[in-house]
Amino acid sequence: MNRSVKEIIVVPTERIAGQIFWIRGKKVMLDRDLAELYGVQTKALKQAVRRNKERFPEDFMFELSKAEFENWRSQFVTSKADKKGLRYTPMAFTEQGVAMLSSVLHSKRAILVNIQIIRTFVKLRELLATNESLRKKIETMERKYDQKFKAVFDVIKSLLAEEEKPETRIGFHHK
Repeated sequence: MNRSVKEIIVVPTERIAGQIFWIRGKKVMLDRDLAELYGVQTKALKQAVRRNKERFPEDFMFELSKAEFENWRSQFVTSKADKKGLRYTPMAFTEQGVAMLSSVLHSKRAILVNIQIIRTFVKLRELLATNESLRKKIETMERKYDQKFKAVFDVIKSLLAEEEKPETRIGFHHK
């Protein structure tokens, strides 16, 4: 494959990441966004998937329910008539479903774009893992330092709560 084709097909990671949504607790991409990246019509992508339904089990691809679609759509400032360019509820593809798409969309572009999308999913997973690790380290530090601060506060409290000693008067006492 020549270099100029590769340069044309390169899609920025940020663009791909911006098209990944959390639906049903999974990171997914919608059919219309994938079709745009692959350079095919959404109708053609859906048709290829329906012809190869056995390649797309529920954990690879699912269609959004009307409620999910309305919820997803409400997150964007678009008119109801426009539906963000959607007439039908979209298909949502998990990382595995995206990988499977290149096998049903027989084009070099689909293969190259798929590689970039999979790499973006991997980067997101690594980022989440790093954040989880960082969160755990911070919690450990909080527990560790909370104990030290508790000891400091205990000492301060003990100094403030020292029994008041009776005042000793200096000088002459008159009754």
